[in-house]
Amino acid sequence: MINVCCVYYGNKYKPEYVQKLYNMVKRHLTYKFKFICFTDHVNLHDIVKGDIEYRKFHRHDMEGWWNKLQLFSDKSNLKGVNLYFDLDVVILKSIDCFAEWGDELTFGIIRDFGQPKMFYNSSIMKWNNENATKLIWNKYFADRPKWRKVQGDQNVITDLMKFKPPLKVFPDEWTQSYKWFDRQQKRFHKKDWTFEQDPNAIVAVFHGQPNPHESDKDWVKNNWK
Repeated sequence: MINVCCVYYGNKYKPEYVQKLYNMVKRHLTYKFKFICFTDHVNLHDIVKGDIEYRKFHRHDMEGWWNKLQLFSDKSNLKGVNLYFDLDVVILKSIDCFAEWGDELTFGIIRDFGQPKMFYNSSIMKWNNENATKLIWNKYFADRPKWRKVQGDQNVITDLMKFKPPLKVFPDEWTQSYKWFDRQQKRFHKKDWTFEQDPNAIVAVFHGQPNPHESDKDWVKNNWK
């Protein structure tokens, strides 16, 4: 059994994002899994259909992406292997390989698209709180004033985990940026965005704008459902 987790706090996305992520995981993961949504929305269970467990984070003084760091807290009560996806991803193929990556204590994460040599991207992660609680949450929480100076959760994760065991970075070819296609070509300007599908990619990551519901590409519409 593996835990597949997402975080739905605030009003950035509509409930359909939780529904479609659940649908995609169900289609593309053959392993037995428990889908867990951490959320502050009290009526989400009336809107989203499926075998989903809803939980609230124990701290209520964190906003936006900072809430993702609570996944690593022992108070999240996540036992065993966990697999996390941001709500704004589009799963294209089997994600069994993400579940199989490394061993039960491996911390898996993807490289950033804009600055892949400097940062990790927390859109997809695999971890076990048996070691991640002490390696990430405890160190972050012990010095929160320091970490508030960085841009977000993935900067904290990068600083705390870079080059350290049990880190094992997912292969670049497993993921693509919707906007920039890969991590090699510089496509920071809208005029250079072509939005083509990488035939080798397993998951497309929609970092920033646009979001999946704003795409008019058939390959997105046929998979984000």
